[in-house]
Amino acid sequence: MSDGEGSAQIAAVETGGQPDNITVVIDGQQQQQQQQQNVSITKDDGEPNPKKAKLSGGGNDVFGRGGGGGDKQHAASEKLEHRLGGILCCAVCLDLPRSSIYQCTNGHLMCAGCFAHLLADARLRDEMATCPNCRVDIAKNTATRNLAVEKAVSELPSECQFCAKEFPRNTLQHHEQQLCAERPVKCGYSKIGCPWRGPSHEASEHEKMCPHPSSTGKDVMSALDAMDQKFQEEKLLYDTIFDLMSFEKITFNDLQLKPYRTEEFVHKLYYETARFSAFNFQWVVKTRINNMQRDPALSVDRHMSYQLILKTKIPTPMSVHYLVVKGPFGDMKVNPKIYKFEFNENETETQFVTLPLPDSAECNRLLAAKTINLRLIMFLVSK
Repeated sequence: MSDGEGSAQIAAVETGGQPDNITVVIDGQQQQQQQQQNVSITKDDGEPNPKKAKLSGGGNDVFGRGGGGGDKQHAASEKLEHRLGGILCCAVCLDLPRSSIYQCTNGHLMCAGCFAHLLADARLRDEMATCPNCRVDIAKNTATRNLAVEKAVSELPSECQFCAKEFPRNTLQHHEQQLCAERPVKCGYSKIGCPWRGPSHEASEHEKMCPHPSSTGKDVMSALDAMDQKFQEEKLLYDTIFDLMSFEKITFNDLQLKPYRTEEFVHKLYYETARFSAFNFQWVVKTRINNMQRDPALSVDRHMSYQLILKTKIPTPMSVHYLVVKGPFGDMKVNPKIYKFEFNENETETQFVTLPLPDSAECNRLLAAKTINLRLIMFLVSK
């Protein structure tokens, strides 16, 4: 625009010209500024200059990419915690670990459950456990815990299984058990027969309308009888233990089960203790997996059973009560259960009885160890 044209347009505005003249002036100036910007972000050879294009303002750059708003949306869609969740997940189950985290010598991560499962499978197959990623050998003495990853994972958000809200993993369990309004709870009158189970925030409203507080004595007694039956089963166990404690001959031995395999065509895995003395006789405890299933490694459900074997001859029959507890040197999670057997000259081995472990995960944890420590308590019934 020349100086004369600019002066003429300004004069027109000052003398009361139409407002459209002002719009024409502004549009012309904007076009001129846009042309100058296009020239400034272009190199001498006519190619675009990426550095100046990034510094220049505006919605899109010369490459057709969006401005800062698009980058923010992209960053929001891929949050840091989601990317970390994919990096720090277990190499076996591909889930974020909830407890201890182990790693192989090459740094691949495994949660405690999968690590124990790998070692247990290797024990059952009589092989060396290997990392599922790099196939390097792993064992209790070569794998290490990664405390830094454990702390990082504990701070990552995780969804509540009831309300779907996100909380740090180290507080999620407390929220789900105590605070979540959607967590399932029982009716306050469940002990007298109310079967209702629903969200926590609906419990108070249900209890106001629950018909069980006004139930007849017959209905209440039927519910109490079911509770009393369970209580009697637990009481019987403790009463039996206290009765056995009054026996004249009581002994206990802290034992160590070690694995060995048979020489058959299909090698079978057993655990056995060294000989120990009780009541002036020699004994052995023997353990097997899944009641001698052909290939226990193919089964997800695993359990152990054991038998008590008398290794010396006895002059007269004797009745023995026995049970297994974890003992001072072991960390076995076992529910005590008392068994009884009548030993004589011909019957020197008990039947295999269930070692009452809580679940298959505990069985895997025991199989992953080199040895299993336990305490055997024996009571001799005097004739």
